[in-house]
Amino acid sequence: MKLAVFASGSGSNFQAIVDAVEEGRLQAEISLLVCDKPGAYAEKRAQTHGISVFSFHPKEYSGKAAFEEEIVKQLRQQEIDMIILAGYMRLIGPTLLHSYEGRIFNIHPSLLPAFPGKDAIGQAWRAGVKVTGATIHMVDEGMDTGTIIAQEAIPVKATDSLQSLTKAIQAVEHRLYPDTIQSIIEKRTLEGSQIKNEH
Repeated sequence: MKLAVFASGSGSNFQAIVDAVEEGRLQAEISLLVCDKPGAYAEKRAQTHGISVFSFHPKEYSGKAAFEEEIVKQLRQQEIDMIILAGYMRLIGPTLLHSYEGRIFNIHPSLLPAFPGKDAIGQAWRAGVKVTGATIHMVDEGMDTGTIIAQEAIPVKATDSLQSLTKAIQAVEHRLYPDTIQSIIEKRTLEGSQIKNEH
């Protein structure tokens, strides 16, 4: 399975996925990093590991459809099977959704449907919840609304600060995301071989 990872920032989840591939816990190839913030630290991580990078300034395109068409072209050139969003701060538009329907996944630092959108950890912290967590879901046209694939709960301790809670959630994300991607790949490989056997 060839993966493209989309990131906008430092790319810590991207790094966790790269590490999982290099350690053999994730049987996939990361063929491309797509970044909408040229110069983001995620790009340096990709270069360190010899992963191709496509970065772009969204403002240089006439709109979302235009830059997504360019992204689809890049993905097809690399023969990408699956898109993994790892801190990509844009809603995916119809152009990408239609081209890779059912093959785009995202991680979100809350127990969805609670606290969708930006600053989910801050939202949970300000709401005073006793439990939050991380969710991996399929991407649809909504904001963090796609089918939930995996979740892990994290208790908010009385001693926690926003920083310590953020660290705890990131630690779970960095383990849960590669493991979940691997189980998606295993499931799809199995389904693919069953379909072949039926024909």
